[in-house]
Amino acid sequence: MRLHRLDITAFGPFGGSQTVDFDELSAAGLFLLHGPTGAGKTSVLDGVCYALYGAVPGARQSGQGLTLRSDHAAAGTRTSVTLELTVAGRRLEITRQPPWERPKKRGSGSTLDKAQSWLREYDGTAGSWKDLSRSHQEIGEEITQLLGMSREQFCQVVLLPQGDFARFLRADAEARGKLLGRLFDTHRFAEVEKRLAERRRTAEAQVREGDAALLADAHRMQQAAGDAMELPELAPGEPGLAEAVLSAAAVARATAREQLTIAHCGLAAAESRQAAAERHLAEVRELDRLQRRFTQARERAALLEERADGYHQAQARMERARKAEAVAPALELREAAEAEHRRAAAAEARARGLLPETFAEAGAAGLASAARRSAEELGGLDSARRAEQRLAHLVAERADLEQEERSDEDVLEEAETWLAGWEESRAGLQQDVESAQEAATRAEQLAVQREPARKRLAAARQRDAFARDTDDAQRQVIEATDRALEARAEWLEVKEQRLNGIAAELAAQLTEGAPCAVCGATEHPAPARKDAGHVDRETEESALAASQRADEQRAEAERRLAFVQRALAAAQGEAGDTSTEELAVQVEELEREYTQARGLASALHTATEQLRQAERERERRLTAQREAAVRTASRGARRDALDRERTALEAELAEARGDAGSVAVRAAQLERQAALLTDAADTARVAEDTAQRLKDADARLADAAFRAGFDTPGAAAAALLDDAAHRDLQHRLDAWQAEEAAVRAVLAETDTADAARQPDADLTGAERAAADAAGRVREAASARDAAARRCAELDRLSARAATGLRRLAPLREEYDRVARLSALAAGTSADNERKMRLESYVLAARLEQVAAAATVRLQRMSSGRYTLVHSDDRSGRGRSGLGLHVVDAWTGRERDTSTLSGGETFFASLALALGLADVVTDEAGGVRLDTLFIDEGFGSLDDQTLDEVLDVLDALRERDRSVGIVSHVADLRRRIHAQLEVVKGRSGSVLRQRGGG
Repeated sequence: MRLHRLDITAFGPFGGSQTVDFDELSAAGLFLLHGPTGAGKTSVLDGVCYALYGAVPGARQSGQGLTLRSDHAAAGTRTSVTLELTVAGRRLEITRQPPWERPKKRGSGSTLDKAQSWLREYDGTAGSWKDLSRSHQEIGEEITQLLGMSREQFCQVVLLPQGDFARFLRADAEARGKLLGRLFDTHRFAEVEKRLAERRRTAEAQVREGDAALLADAHRMQQAAGDAMELPELAPGEPGLAEAVLSAAAVARATAREQLTIAHCGLAAAESRQAAAERHLAEVRELDRLQRRFTQARERAALLEERADGYHQAQARMERARKAEAVAPALELREAAEAEHRRAAAAEARARGLLPETFAEAGAAGLASAARRSAEELGGLDSARRAEQRLAHLVAERADLEQEERSDEDVLEEAETWLAGWEESRAGLQQDVESAQEAATRAEQLAVQREPARKRLAAARQRDAFARDTDDAQRQVIEATDRALEARAEWLEVKEQRLNGIAAELAAQLTEGAPCAVCGATEHPAPARKDAGHVDRETEESALAASQRADEQRAEAERRLAFVQRALAAAQGEAGDTSTEELAVQVEELEREYTQARGLASALHTATEQLRQAERERERRLTAQREAAVRTASRGARRDALDRERTALEAELAEARGDAGSVAVRAAQLERQAALLTDAADTARVAEDTAQRLKDADARLADAAFRAGFDTPGAAAAALLDDAAHRDLQHRLDAWQAEEAAVRAVLAETDTADAARQPDADLTGAERAAADAAGRVREAASARDAAARRCAELDRLSARAATGLRRLAPLREEYDRVARLSALAAGTSADNERKMRLESYVLAARLEQVAAAATVRLQRMSSGRYTLVHSDDRSGRGRSGLGLHVVDAWTGRERDTSTLSGGETFFASLALALGLADVVTDEAGGVRLDTLFIDEGFGSLDDQTLDEVLDVLDALRERDRSVGIVSHVADLRRRIHAQLEVVKGRSGSVLRQRGGG
């Protein structure tokens, strides 16, 4: 990494803009940054750090960057830092502006602008800068990746703070570990230690959790086994817990199985006693049943004896009913004949009531003869009815002919009227079609003319606009030319003034004893002084920039004028000389004519369709006219034929209907009369037949009652039973007989009789003995089930405990392994003899590399006397690994670095810082650090040691490095010619650079 240029504005103590040309300073290899206390030497280094990382070292970074702004800066000047550098073969420019609280552009008060960043890269092929990013995060990641160092590493390696390294030499192992940890980023090894400790705690928790689960299962086993199991007095995580729990569980399972065997035997004995009690109970219940059965049979027999008279009466009633059943068919026949005769007599009376009085005394034969005569007369009217129907059809047809005649007359009249105006209508429709066709042709012609007219009008409008723009552009060219001439004249005047006072400007850079840049003399007896109107380089460059901007504005105005003139010529070529107003009138007239023609042309289809419809209507009218004439000619002959047939039918019907209004009325009269006579004759014959059948039924009923033993038919009828009464009486007789048979059967049973002779059965005592036996069986079964559940629960818990132990075994092995690794990495293991943590071990290796690299320069600075070595010895009760000793070649003794004097401490810490820079650079990926800064400490050296130290620093040029020394020592200003001086004043500090190559 090589720094080229640093521009700072309103930053730290610098109220204005300051520039540091590192290329000029680095040409000498060694340059000095000096100035009074508080002038801002460190702020220059802060600017470099802020440009790279967006933050300054240490506690100076606060307030989100607002404190970086200079209190001497003008209110309208924004704080800005720009650094140009080369890193990894790429030339970059970084610009950063911290947050800025500026005055509001409108009104009073202030507003906060956000921080901004720019990253650009120089393209050597194109010879220009190209933008890479404006994102704070992207720029920070890109710079960190290119440098390979964090901000803390950069501040320790590139901005070498000697005070820190002096403290580093005298610090204890813990303080050295913190600094080296920040520089070499060894927190990942500390993370390894932390992760190992976390894994150890996690594994230990899992093992304890597994032991707790095992102990919980052991408690459940104890609850299941009762007093048969004793738990080990061990806590989770203690060794031997698993074996003790498994041993106790085995004893509990054996005891539970013995108890289960005893419970099985007790249950078998209780079940045997229960079976004997159940058999005795069954025998007692059977004896009780038989005794109760015999007693109930004796009671039923006594009851039957009491009801014997009722049974005999019922038997007699049933016998009379069986005799009466022989007379029942005759009774039913007589009742049926009587009912039929009543119905026939009523029907005869109703039929005779509908006949005239002349037929009141007529018999069945006379009524039948009168009905035949009426039917014969009705048959003679059939032809008259057909004639009457034909006459009605003729009248209707004659009316239809009259209607058709009137309709045809209307059709003929309408057709003649419409056809009379056909030619005139046809001519008008044809004229409409031709007019629409002409309009369509006209619309097509206007459409062709319309688009060119529109384009000419648009071009004319552009022509007018470009003409106005041309006038404006010409006026702007004139004004820009005047401004450019004025700016160039002003620049030439400022340049002349600066050339006149250049001697004073060169004299301001002279230093006593230093050669003059013009003549080379080291003495300057009368240097030129700046007068009140002196013009410096910045003012000249500002005037030159203003002149160049004015030239660019003039060229831009001329380019715009040329463009507008070309556009105006193109518009004039298309629009011609015709004015825009005339072209607008022409376009408007074309649009109006085109719209009118399109409107007329749109009626072409309608006019053509109307003409076709009119021609179809004419054909339809002519056809209707011809058809109506044909129908009129044929209708006259048909009308005459209908009139002749109607006259004949009317004469025939007048003869047939007689006094009736019509043949149909006469036929209806005869038809009703014949029907009534026929019905009356039929009912008279039926009444005579039913009277004879009733007489025969009475004779048969009297004979049947006598043969059945009844005095009269009424007595036989009274003895009959209906179905319900017969069923009820038969049911009572059957029930009495069945009950009698059942009682005799029970009394005849041998077992029942024997049981009746025995003492009464003790059923209550037998049931009580059986219940007691069943209770004892249930108690034995419960004991057996409890013992079985106890065995099953102990087996289940033992299996689960064994499974948990198998699952816990890998965790226990993992815990043992992780615990050993964690203790080893933490330095607490007995195997770690030096009690070194893992991070300390890695840092010890880095410190050994730093000591070796620092010794190379330390031997030159101390004339070969001192050598830095790394020590693994423990200090007191602390841990070892980060000890640092110095070997004194004069005494051959190795001693602690805290015994060095002040000057020895300085050049030892300087050697250590340079060695550390080399190691960190290699650790960061070999990024070359071509620019280094060393802050203070040179005042503690004598002249010889100072020469040796400067020789070492000057030797860094062999690797093409440049070293900047920040110091107050006056002797260094004599020894180092390339200098950057910070001069402080009431209006802020300024930078003066001189003596560079």
